[in-house]
Amino acid sequence: MEKERIGAFANAVYRDMAGAMAIGMGYLGLKSGLFQAMKDGAPVSAEDLAEKAGLTERYVEEWLNGMTAAGWLEHNEEAGTFSMPAEHAFLLASEGTDHYMGGLFLAGPSLLSQAPEVARAFRDGGGVHFDAFDDDWIEALDLMNGGAYRHRLASYWMKQLPDIEERLVAGGRALDIGCGVGKVSLALAEAYPKARITGFDPDGNSVSQARAAAAEAGAGQVVFVEGVISDIAPDPVFDFAGMFDCLHDLADPEATLAEIRRRMTPGGALMVMEPRAADRLAENSNPLGTVYYGFSLFHCMTQSLAKGGPGLGTCMGPRKTMSLLREAGFSDVSELPIKSQTNSFFAARA
Repeated sequence: MEKERIGAFANAVYRDMAGAMAIGMGYLGLKSGLFQAMKDGAPVSAEDLAEKAGLTERYVEEWLNGMTAAGWLEHNEEAGTFSMPAEHAFLLASEGTDHYMGGLFLAGPSLLSQAPEVARAFRDGGGVHFDAFDDDWIEALDLMNGGAYRHRLASYWMKQLPDIEERLVAGGRALDIGCGVGKVSLALAEAYPKARITGFDPDGNSVSQARAAAAEAGAGQVVFVEGVISDIAPDPVFDFAGMFDCLHDLADPEATLAEIRRRMTPGGALMVMEPRAADRLAENSNPLGTVYYGFSLFHCMTQSLAKGGPGLGTCMGPRKTMSLLREAGFSDVSELPIKSQTNSFFAARA
C-alpha cells in the first residue's frame, strides 16, 4: 500500500466528517436564529450575540468557534468578535429567495436520523416510508425549492411553454403533482389568477399546510387533494401539469405518467423538474452528485422501495426520465433550455 494514498484518503474522510458537522452546526444556526442575527455583517462578540438572540452564551461561543473553523464566519482575534460576510449571508440568511441554502441544514440531520432504518433495509429489503420522516424534512423540502418556485416558475420556467402560458392566462387548468406544501400551486395562482389549479400529494401533513397557505393567500381557485392521481375526479382535464422534484420518488411512475397523459387536453404539456444528474456515474462523481446519492439512499429511493416501487433514485438522469415520458405515451419529449446548477427540466406533450 502507498502511505501517501492512505494519508490523502484519511484527510478526505476528515474533510467529509467536517462537512457533516458543519451542516449540523448550520442546523443550529437556522433553528436558533443565529444566522438571521448576524446577517447584517456587523462584528459581534459571543456575549453580545447571545444577548441579542436570547440564547445561552456558552453554546453561542462554541457555535461561533465551530462555524469559524468551517469557514462560514470570520473572526477578529484581537477584537474578540465574529462576523458573517455579505456573500455568506446571501446564502445563509435569505429565506424565501431562489438562492437560499438553509433547507440543506434541515435536510442533513433529518435524513441521517433514518440511517438505522435504511441499514435495516439493506439486510431485509423494503425501505423507509415517507411518514417516518419528521417535520424538519417537510420544511427542508419547502426551503430547498420554495423560493425558486416563487421567483422563477412563472417568470422564467413557464416562458419555455408560451402556448401553455396563454391557456393559463385565459383561465386554463393546471395540475400540481406531488404538491407538497403547495408552493408551485400558489405561485401559479399568483401569476395566473384566472387559472384553476389542483394539487395532490399522498402526505396528509403537507396537504394540510398547503390548504392553510392557500386560505391565507386567498387563493380560492386552488384545490388540494390528499392522495394520488386516482383520487382526483376524471373530469376536468388539464392544460398543464407540473411534476417538480418527485418523478423519481414515485412507487408506480409508469402508471402515474400514463394517467396524467390521459387527463390532459390535446396539446397540453407536462413539465418535469428533476435533480441535475448525468446518466453516467463518472459525471456524477462530484460534491453535488454525492449529495444526491445520499438523498437517494436516505429518502428518495428508500421511500419508493418501501411502497413496492422501483426505487429510481435521485440520480435517475435525463435518459431514463425521457424514456419514462415516451413510454407513457407523451409526444415531443425534450429537455428544456433552463439554466440551473441543481435541476434539469423536461417537457412532454399530450
